[in-house]
Amino acid sequence: MEGARFGRIEIDAIDLEVVKASLSGIVQEMQNALFRTGFSTIVRESQDASCALMDADARVVAQHVVLPLHVGAFPACCVAVIREFGDSIADGDAFLINHPYQGGSPHAPDIAVITPVVIEGQLFGFCGSIAHKSDIGGPVPGSCSGQAREIFNEGLHIPAVRFANGHMVDRDLERIIAANSRTPELVLGDIRGQLGADRLGERRVQELAARLGTAKLRACCERLLKTSEAAVRAAVAEWPDGAFSAERFVDDDGVELEKPVRIHVTVQKAGDAIHFDFSGAADQTLGPANIRPPLVQAACAYCLIAMIDPHLYVSSGLLNAFTFTAREGSVLNPRFPAPVNTYNPTVHAVVDAVYEAMSHLVPGRARADGSGSRSIILGGRSTRTGKGYVQYEIIGGGAGARAAKDGASGTTVNQSNAKIAPVEIIESEFPTRLLRFELIRDSGGAGEQRGGLGIRREYLNLTDARFSIRSAKHVIPPNGCNGGKPGRTGDIWINPGTAAARRLPTRYADYPLKAGDVFRLDSPGGGGYGDALCRTPDRVLADVQEGNVSVEAARETYGVVIARGPDGLAVDAGATERLRTNMIETRKCCQEG
Repeated sequence: MEGARFGRIEIDAIDLEVVKASLSGIVQEMQNALFRTGFSTIVRESQDASCALMDADARVVAQHVVLPLHVGAFPACCVAVIREFGDSIADGDAFLINHPYQGGSPHAPDIAVITPVVIEGQLFGFCGSIAHKSDIGGPVPGSCSGQAREIFNEGLHIPAVRFANGHMVDRDLERIIAANSRTPELVLGDIRGQLGADRLGERRVQELAARLGTAKLRACCERLLKTSEAAVRAAVAEWPDGAFSAERFVDDDGVELEKPVRIHVTVQKAGDAIHFDFSGAADQTLGPANIRPPLVQAACAYCLIAMIDPHLYVSSGLLNAFTFTAREGSVLNPRFPAPVNTYNPTVHAVVDAVYEAMSHLVPGRARADGSGSRSIILGGRSTRTGKGYVQYEIIGGGAGARAAKDGASGTTVNQSNAKIAPVEIIESEFPTRLLRFELIRDSGGAGEQRGGLGIRREYLNLTDARFSIRSAKHVIPPNGCNGGKPGRTGDIWINPGTAAARRLPTRYADYPLKAGDVFRLDSPGGGGYGDALCRTPDRVLADVQEGNVSVEAARETYGVVIARGPDGLAVDAGATERLRTNMIETRKCCQEG
């Protein structure tokens, strides 16, 4: 079998596959350990965390993709550790960092735990985990104020610091973190779970090196980086050359509520090179809609993976396969100390814009916009324990339709892969009751392929609490594609349907909820793909029967007349043909006029 030579090490295809599978398995084992030892619902149930292995130069050599943005965050965090501690890094060390500007954390609640992997007295690489924390201080429970004007409003920021030395944890540092959190037991429990997952990763890498040899393992890691890059470049080389632009708008930044935030990209492709130019994006915002360049880079990598092959091996080699420009002082490369905590709506806008621009290169992978992502945060005192609590939930919506498939309903979309916490967990751990949890009929954008449906969650609050939301697409709906209609926008109401009803903005911080108050969150539906009049009547009938589309929308939007007969609902074929013909003629007249 022909092999490849890296330095003096001969690597054949079997060696490479063994190492690839082994590294992926190690990261998966780390991830499972973290989810099983997490104290908070955000880690244990929603799984808002990732694990990775890096080489000695801070390049990701393996990551289990739960949160794709972390492929950019891990190297930036690890580089900060190397920059600060350099040659003093030793076996048994552990490091913490969550600073968005000094490291790569998306926002301060995402604390990274980094540990060195030392083999035969030499630094081989690093194990890392990044996990969202329920609360790290700041003016609002959950540390995600939609009205923050600088990162100093966003909780405790930790530069690269040594958390453990000789396997001994710095208890003073733990005490400082605990003193700055409304939920100290949960935060420290999750950090310790991360440290345990990293230590597990260290042992597994050392065992792998003992079996294969350190030099061969290092050479295989180098080869995997080059293989990831080469796979992307080979795919890009097959696409047509050209430059294509697209843009999206975020509802607002949380401070200037009437001012949408523009995200603009031009994708330039030549040969096997592809460049993403975001120079046209808006200036950095007053509110926390800004994101840092490591997230922009990761979002571009995510889009390439989706366009090329969802099974691409995830490593920093992907990041080497493209270039990007994010203008300094823009919303995608803000100057310190611009706030960044509600970053996800901006990342979704980046992804949606990149997808549209790249659809000119790969038309078969075009799709409509999805719902974006959102989280709700409640904080107060538990009615059972008297201790402070922070209820932090991530809620999805409808996915955008594709050329050959409807969008998924009630799911997370794009780079936001975290799970919706089960009703039973929420009600057993927090003073709240779920009154409704359902899909919203007619919320998916109409099209030959229908957008996924959004979610309605309605809560009864059982005690006084402080409520915050960071959401997206409550004002500007998810776009349809290729003639498809946009999805329904989202909404957030306090005490809906009463004289005291109040609608909140897309981002809001610290609304005072009273015991007995009800709040209702509607998440957006996904955009549709293609002409709704091309959706077959049988599929529209199935939508109505399943509760996805109303009889009225079937008639008015899809041109399908559904009547109730002796055997239940059925399509009136003659009336449908006449109605669709009239709708097509009316459309032509409008276009000609």
